[in-house]
Amino acid sequence: MKTVLSWSSGKDAAWALHVLNETPGIEVVGLVTTINDTYDRVVMHGVRRALVEAQSSAAGLKLHKVLLPNRCPNEIYKRRMSDLVTSLREQGVEAMAFGDIFLEDVRAYREANLEGSGITPLFPIWQGDKVHSRTLAERMIDAGLRARIVCLDPRRLSRDFSGREFDRSLLADLPPDVDPCGENGEYHTIAYAGPMFDSPVELRLGETVSRDEFVYCDILPADTP
Repeated sequence: MKTVLSWSSGKDAAWALHVLNETPGIEVVGLVTTINDTYDRVVMHGVRRALVEAQSSAAGLKLHKVLLPNRCPNEIYKRRMSDLVTSLREQGVEAMAFGDIFLEDVRAYREANLEGSGITPLFPIWQGDKVHSRTLAERMIDAGLRARIVCLDPRRLSRDFSGREFDRSLLADLPPDVDPCGENGEYHTIAYAGPMFDSPVELRLGETVSRDEFVYCDILPADTP
């Protein structure tokens, strides 16, 4: 089944790619990401376009970029995603996968958006509930997935966590009401190494800034002046 993966740049999407690569009958043929065309960064995560392009290169996959205006109205988002889905179907894509873990409303939204499109939604790392979220996080870490926190909600997590490595030390330091995988939006990451990549994505930490009620660590390509 020819499959594209919704690509946020983070650990969950990266782990979903690894799982899909290990699944018989699945051929991942591309990644799909949304780019804020004002800032040239991944929507929500704030990751630079150059880094997601480096990730797709390291994964050996084509990156399909959907350009969206800043503060994009939902009708524009749905129209542009619908155009992409139509194009992918014409190219023989049969499924689109997502790195969701347990949020039922998010899964239902994705399923509704693809209904009738001819493309099947897949959820390769779906747990069904949040009980196993820490186990999933530990499994990612133990398998060699490397990531850093690129965006966090300061109402849920201290600014000090910005830029931190996703590892067991991080899991131990998370407040008890924060999901270990950040599934409720407490934090987002950028994955830069692991079994889903042919080689690591070289990066370095930039400045930490506050914008639109979130805290962002500006992750830079390692060769940026």
